[in-house]
Amino acid sequence: MDHREDFAMSEAPPAAVSALLRDRIGDAVGGLPPATLKVLRFIEANPGLAVAGSAADLARRMDLSDASVIRAVQALGFEGMGGLRRALASALEGQSPAARMRRTLQDAGADSGRAIDLALDAHQEAFAALRSGVARERLLMAAGVLGGAERIVVFGIGPSALLAGYAVTLLGRAGRRARALDATGIGLADQLMDLRTGDGVLLLAYGRAYREVTATIAEARRLALPVVLVTDSPESGLARMADVVVPAARGRSGRVALHGATLVVLEALVLGLAAIDRPRALAALERLNELRKAVSGARHAVGETGG
Repeated sequence: MDHREDFAMSEAPPAAVSALLRDRIGDAVGGLPPATLKVLRFIEANPGLAVAGSAADLARRMDLSDASVIRAVQALGFEGMGGLRRALASALEGQSPAARMRRTLQDAGADSGRAIDLALDAHQEAFAALRSGVARERLLMAAGVLGGAERIVVFGIGPSALLAGYAVTLLGRAGRRARALDATGIGLADQLMDLRTGDGVLLLAYGRAYREVTATIAEARRLALPVVLVTDSPESGLARMADVVVPAARGRSGRVALHGATLVVLEALVLGLAAIDRPRALAALERLNELRKAVSGARHAVGETGG
């Protein structure tokens, strides 16, 4: 494989970090030794770790020597880790939620109506993309894959945890057994222990392959579970780990992240699953009505997946 292509195949880092590294390396990437390329790929895929860690920390993570890390840093034109950290921190700041909001508000000016229009326009573009041939075909494929699962496990952390919980509620109303994987750090390990043969995994994940999502995919692979990924980075290294990738844009590049398209994908998938097994979905909703009556003393009608 060409070394330039190899360097470019890291796990969907912030674009500003990729640009920083490529500007620093230029055409020299093809002549760099394998150990140096390994360090550069790691830094590109894990810029936060590079900002926070020492050369020794990074070396341990890659099973390399401290000297190999320092040589890679110097190949980027920095005298040492301090210069690299400052450059990466600056690049990451440009991708932070505050920076994204700042750019969005600069686009809107002082006009709240303009800000609302920006959000509506971004959603309209995202919804139009979901109706495209590729995205719609992926939704159909995802419904087919998850439709055969005994239980659907929905992964989402951070803001996506709320969407994962909502999806689990909708799936239950459609007669599907479901649970959420929404813990971060080591708390996720307890949830991953509950994965079992027969599950289907629905991932809500964006950008680079952070530890929680890679651990989830690894456990799914160990159990031979199908994996459906909903992401705004359909060409990323993370996407290459999934069986089906459903693209869901999260707004315009460098601007505040929006989750409307992801919500539409989830509701469309649940309705698709309800259509696959209509008797199951209707029976579940009838049971929900009976339980509501028992709880409240009055019958509450509900729609096919909500209400």
